[in-house]
Amino acid sequence: MLRFIFSLSLMCVSLLGNAQTKDTAKVVYPERYGLRLGADLHKIARSFYEKDYRGFELVGDYRLTRRFYIAGELGNENKTIDDDRLNFTTKGTYFKVGFDYNSFENWLDMENMIYVGMRYGVSSFSQTLNSYKIYDPSNYYGENTVISGEKFGGLNASWLEVIGGIKAELFNNVYLGFSVRLNYLVSNKKPDGFDNLFIPGYNRTYDGKFGAGFNYTLSYFIPIYKKNKTTTEKK
Repeated sequence: MLRFIFSLSLMCVSLLGNAQTKDTAKVVYPERYGLRLGADLHKIARSFYEKDYRGFELVGDYRLTRRFYIAGELGNENKTIDDDRLNFTTKGTYFKVGFDYNSFENWLDMENMIYVGMRYGVSSFSQTLNSYKIYDPSNYYGENTVISGEKFGGLNASWLEVIGGIKAELFNNVYLGFSVRLNYLVSNKKPDGFDNLFIPGYNRTYDGKFGAGFNYTLSYFIPIYKKNKTTTEKK
């Protein structure tokens, strides 16, 4: 935890910069390139404290250049939603792929990230209509609840995500991260007589084609090779 706090402190100091110009000297040091793998802590925790939800998400990125990373997520969600008029269960898997751009200028031998990125997501899932309510003004005993159990399979959807996030080193090669995501629905195969009100990997669709999400990640960096970087240092 102390290393994580130290990393965040250095990131803040580096962002502030220094407006004064002084004599500098060139310094060459190696930067590591490799694969970072982890999981979304929020979905794991949510599976324990929310009885109507089960899910997990694996995350990964691979450093291509000094600032660009190939990144993606693979996950599964099973969620039951009890709405005012509907009770339904959504089950399915999803995959996202895209890139991250690291805008943060690291100090020597540090690999923290303040990044923006994009993803293209695809989900395959099923919907089960457990029950629904019918409004009847002549019914003095309340609304009629119909137990259905009808299942709609073979559904799919795709979307784009714009991402902003941060990753900071917690321990040696171990990173804690957070990201927020704005989604735009590209395609959505709906069942007859029903709608996809929740899509695994995308979240709720009540607001039309736009959605939002976030994740908390814990990941481990696997170094593969190194490249030398030349920078300047104050004398």
